[in-house]
This record gives sequence, C-alpha cells and structure tokens, in this order.
Amino acid sequence: QVQLVESGGGSVQAGGSLRLSCAASGSIFRVNAMGWYRQGPGKQRELVAIITSGGSPNYADSVKGRFTISRDDAKNTVYLQMNSLKPEDTDVYYCQVRASMRFDPWTQGDYWGQGTQVTVSL
Repeated sequence: QVQLVESGGGSVQAGGSLRLSCAASGSIFRVNAMGWYRQGPGKQRELVAIITSGGSPNYADSVKGRFTISRDDAKNTVYLQMNSLKPEDTDVYYCQVRASMRFDPWTQGDYWGQGTQVTVSL
C-alpha cells in the first residue's frame, strides 16, 4: 500500500514563502506523475501543479511564476516551493501520486496525501 506523508504547511504573511514536501512510501514498483492540489471550504479541489515522470511541470495559471514543483525520485518525494504567497492561496494542499505496486506493476493507481493547511494572512 502506498502512503503519502505531507509536511511544510503553516501560516505566513502575504509575500512570504513556504515549501511543501510529500514523501511516498510502501510497496511501490514505480512512481509516475506527481502533483499538488488545493481545496477550500465550499470549493472544488483544483490542480495546482503536476510534474511528469520525466520532470516536465505544468501549473495552474493562478500560481504560474510563483510556485515551483520538483521531484526527487531517489526519495519518492515531490516538493512545492511557494513564493510571493497571497491570501487567496490559503487552502488545504493535497499531494497526489500515480504509482504502480510491486505485486501488480502494470496497474497504476492514484494516491492522496492527508492534506496540509496553508494560511496566508495580510
């Protein structure tokens, strides 16, 4: 079973920075794409950033130029560097990993972290 542990959330003033981490563990055969989503009260979960297995990133327009997604395949970890934070970035952030298991390496599944709160104040 794949487990995702998120860290790095917290409270920061507008203009500040935070770095989120998400480490995957378990009986993993291969980790493919990894990404970050966020969701606030009464809102749909939205994509923030995704990074492919080849290291190619994609960003939501709202965070482009401010956030950077990266990955460390040796650690099965995905990061989200968040700079120039705005109050509207306040949300719970969830990491997502697409991975296959050792016992069934041909079948991929999507796994989610527990979420970490990011709060940006004025």
